[in-house]
Amino acid sequence: MSQIIVSGLTFSYDTVYDMIFEDVSFQIDTDWKLGFIGRNGRGKTTFLNLLLEKYDYRGSISSSVDFDYFPFEIVDEELITMDVAKDIVAPFRQWEKEMEKCLLLHQHFMNIEQPMNKEQLATDNLALYSESEDTVIDNHLYRYGHLQELYQKHDGYIIEELIEKEISKLDVDSSVLARPFSTLSYGERTKIMLAALFLKKNNFLLIDEPTNHLDMEGRAVLADYLQSKKGFILVSHDRVFLDKCIDHVLSINRTNIDVQKGNFSSWQHNKSLRDNYEIEKNKQLIKDINSLSESVRRTSGWSDKIEASKIGSHVGDRGYVGHQAAKMMKRAKSIEKRRLEAIEEKRGLLKDIEEAEPLKMNVLPFHKKHFINMEDISLYYGNKEIASRINLSVREGERIAVKGKNGSGKSTLFKLILGKDIEHKGHVYIAPGLKISYVSQDTSYLEGSLKDFTVRYGLDETIFLTVLRQMDFERNQFEKDISDFSQGQKKKVLLAKSLAEPAHLFLWDEPLNFIDVYSRIQIEELILEYKPTIIFVEHDRMFCDSIATKEINLSS
Repeated sequence: MSQIIVSGLTFSYDTVYDMIFEDVSFQIDTDWKLGFIGRNGRGKTTFLNLLLEKYDYRGSISSSVDFDYFPFEIVDEELITMDVAKDIVAPFRQWEKEMEKCLLLHQHFMNIEQPMNKEQLATDNLALYSESEDTVIDNHLYRYGHLQELYQKHDGYIIEELIEKEISKLDVDSSVLARPFSTLSYGERTKIMLAALFLKKNNFLLIDEPTNHLDMEGRAVLADYLQSKKGFILVSHDRVFLDKCIDHVLSINRTNIDVQKGNFSSWQHNKSLRDNYEIEKNKQLIKDINSLSESVRRTSGWSDKIEASKIGSHVGDRGYVGHQAAKMMKRAKSIEKRRLEAIEEKRGLLKDIEEAEPLKMNVLPFHKKHFINMEDISLYYGNKEIASRINLSVREGERIAVKGKNGSGKSTLFKLILGKDIEHKGHVYIAPGLKISYVSQDTSYLEGSLKDFTVRYGLDETIFLTVLRQMDFERNQFEKDISDFSQGQKKKVLLAKSLAEPAHLFLWDEPLNFIDVYSRIQIEELILEYKPTIIFVEHDRMFCDSIATKEINLSS
């Protein structure tokens, strides 16, 4: 076990004047399982990139381990998955080729094989014909020995067996290793990459939102897997997932980064206690500041009143009155200075509490209680049936969680409800005049200014921007192009649109992907308060348990 020490870290992007981090210091152990928590846009991914030395910064970050990032960038997705996994662990295939060349060259000079031409013998590392045969043989033997030592050190001779064993812990069938990586589902890709990264030597993993392509079952499997590991920072907003697999919390706040022992629930409990204490303390400080400010105003008027009293006095008395006024003014200034200093001191004690503002939604009343009725629905993709025996009845005020494994037809069902041309069998009834507000999984199409976005969808710009501010969007973000937003910020744009537009029914397809914990809690509280009619797909178990009044499960 060693430590990662961050000291005086200060960083801002060239295009942004506000500091992302300013004089941040903390230390963590490399054996810890850290959950990384914070609002969208606060700099979680930026901090991970600083650990990876992608940006210049002031201060220092010291560590004896190497950092690796998930999701890992796959250069050639057409490679067989086993080769992809091996390449992530170490450059085995490159080492194998070099060792083979060294052996061929050694065999040539020992007259074991047929003579080879110069083109065959050329390598990147040795000038073969500029040295004596003995020197060349020695060099190749040394190089071969060095490569063999590296290969063995990284478990090269048993790596395929280790990869198979590792992915089995993640409920991935070993048959996928023989398929091109491009043919794997996103969930399978996630598991393969994480398994390979954990097989690397002397590394500390930076895992950035691994659950976005996993259903509830997949998240539970991954949580159990991570619980058995150590040495990582995990960015996730799924509270149940975090509780299962972390032992420390790294929280990025408005003004600092804080480290605390425990899981998400213990961190949230401690934070709530601390925040409540600080809120009460802030109230008293604000009261003291207001009282002192009023005293300053009264004091500053003393000398003015005395100076004014000279008017109408006898000429002989004016010198005395002026002397008294100067004396009182000096005293008033002294008192005013002390009180102003006290005000500044108390302002310095005010804590920047992380509070989530209550949201609102525009729920329209509908003239019918029965919104949707579906009987014995089968869904098709081309000629392939992807879901069958779906029965869905939606009445006013119901909050329905649609569950099912990835690929079971959840998003296709939503498209059918929206009136898209989806091939299906069975009876579908959608109440005429039903206004639906939809949040899609996909955010890749978002671009342009927020103003253009409001015009495109006929939104009230003031209401829309107010909702974004309540979801912790900084005002300086409003001028940016949406395509430059983080994934979480893009999802908040879609959620703010849904909350700002009037609707009878809300249809949300994985609305919480990339959304921070604070906003999830805001949205839960919002739905419980307004009790909208909503159909949603979401793999955050705590969110589903909190708001769903019923659920349906899709099966193919």
